[in-house]
Amino acid sequence: MNNVSKACDPRPFWSPLVAGIALGLVLLLTFVLTGHGLGATGFFTRLAAWSGGQVAFDATYNNVYLGPLLDDGKPLSSWITWQVIGVALGALAASWSAGRFRLRVDGTHSFSGPMRSAMALLGGLLAGFGARVAAGCTSGVGLSGTATLGVAGFVFLGAFFAAGLLASRLVKGGPR
Repeated sequence: MNNVSKACDPRPFWSPLVAGIALGLVLLLTFVLTGHGLGATGFFTRLAAWSGGQVAFDATYNNVYLGPLLDDGKPLSSWITWQVIGVALGALAASWSAGRFRLRVDGTHSFSGPMRSAMALLGGLLAGFGARVAAGCTSGVGLSGTATLGVAGFVFLGAFFAAGLLASRLVKGGPR
């Protein structure tokens, strides 16, 4: 009977060393195959431009920020779209094969239910805004930037971690 319950237990997480090496190889492969590094927020900007073009084409096309993204008019023609789809499908396949796929909200128990979801949404919006201001997300500027030894990558990661620590302290009520 114990063997049956053991068979249903999720497999352990990868070691950080193995995961880091695998991520580095994926980043290298991405550079070789696409000529670009890893990134995700550009997809959401392209999606916003495409959505705006469907609703109010002239206003979106004349927008200095979103207009240039409408030139081809095909949201699936960009490498970053396929990369984000691949990341989502890869994450689904990995969690499913490891027995860890569950619909749930993970994280601290300081907040529960709707408040936890609201805080996660707020954090995501702040990170997304910061990514657009910095001209790239944690994977685009942080991983790809540091992999190419770009100063911006190191500055971004330092600021990202510092902001995360500060936000964590503010949300949790100061130092403990």
